[in-house]
Amino acid sequence: MKAVVQRVKEAEVKVDGKVAGKIKAGILLLIGIGKNDTAEDLKWMEDKIPNLRIFEDENQKMNRSLLDINGDLLVISQFTLFGDASHGRRPSFSDAAPAETARQMYEKFCDDISKSYPSIKVERGIFQTYMQVNLLNDGPVTIIVDSKERR
Repeated sequence: MKAVVQRVKEAEVKVDGKVAGKIKAGILLLIGIGKNDTAEDLKWMEDKIPNLRIFEDENQKMNRSLLDINGDLLVISQFTLFGDASHGRRPSFSDAAPAETARQMYEKFCDDISKSYPSIKVERGIFQTYMQVNLLNDGPVTIIVDSKERR
């Protein structure tokens, strides 16, 4: 699984001009599911994201997590994170999971975060639709997380 983690003051996602998900301060998470991703990748990401210390403490050091600040989480499925543009001019998305597999893992990720961390407000986009995302990036702080690069 690949994720782009953006610390935001606020963010929203619209589908057909209507707000599908909206958060205040927290994380906008663009998440991609790969064809080789497993339940182990999912579990690792479910632990990593809420506990990632990217929010500043009283000394302006990134020592606080989403849980520490009682922040919100907006999760957007994004298969294009698996785009490979190393050959030619059009990216290949052959490493992305098939749509139904990706949908199940995306929904499970969102549901599991809600259950495991009830203090986190979890909002989401609508899977496999054209979405428009608006955000106010805070910092800016943007981190790339890849479950295959875990140690």
